[in-house]
Amino acid sequence: MKRRAGSMGWHGPGKRPRAGDARLPRTPEEEPMSQTAFSRVVAIIPCTDVNAAERWWNVLGFARPPEQDHGDYRMLSDAEGAEIHLQPAVEGWLSPGRNPFGVYVYTPRVDELALTARNAIIEPGKTPEHKPWGMYEFALNGPDDLLVRIGWPSGLIHAEPA
Repeated sequence: MKRRAGSMGWHGPGKRPRAGDARLPRTPEEEPMSQTAFSRVVAIIPCTDVNAAERWWNVLGFARPPEQDHGDYRMLSDAEGAEIHLQPAVEGWLSPGRNPFGVYVYTPRVDELALTARNAIIEPGKTPEHKPWGMYEFALNGPDDLLVRIGWPSGLIHAEPA
């Protein structure tokens, strides 16, 4: 659907806003949800230690604006607009080694993030791999044993298979 010039949202059939597009909202504080031109889903991740979890996500490029102060509820985003929310876990939700939760971070920066997190990659090769399901990805053991997969469609990656 075409929109008038200067409006947010879709820019013709099959065209999505690109990362870095100045028209994209960066945080809920910067643009009210009612004015956001596209839908999105954001994972709310329960954590036994919200501060430690935030520091872990900071290494992968997720941060919150310095002026954000919602106590133990943290809304983090990366430079491309991916978002996650962190909150204290309700007692009994998380058992060490048995976290039922996981998130998938879709990003073209797979190789860059794999270098950043190389020692934490849980696959034997410690590198991203082209998977049979068409994704170039790797997995991490995140805070509280959260499964974190980071990947991008293989057809859109110009990396050689490992």
